[in-house]
Amino acid sequence: MWIALFIVAILFVLGSALILLRSAKIPEIPDNVKPQPYKNDDSEDW
Repeated sequence: MWIALFIVAILFVLGSALILLRSAKIPEIPDNVKPQPYKNDDSEDW
């Protein structure tokens, strides 16, 4: 009985992890987007 529940729990965790990994896609940044410098990029006051 406990082994069946353990197997079901493992399958649930693995299935959830696979769904999350599949839905976590890396966003594609368009080519025309350029990084913008900070307003105080040349200051040295950390």
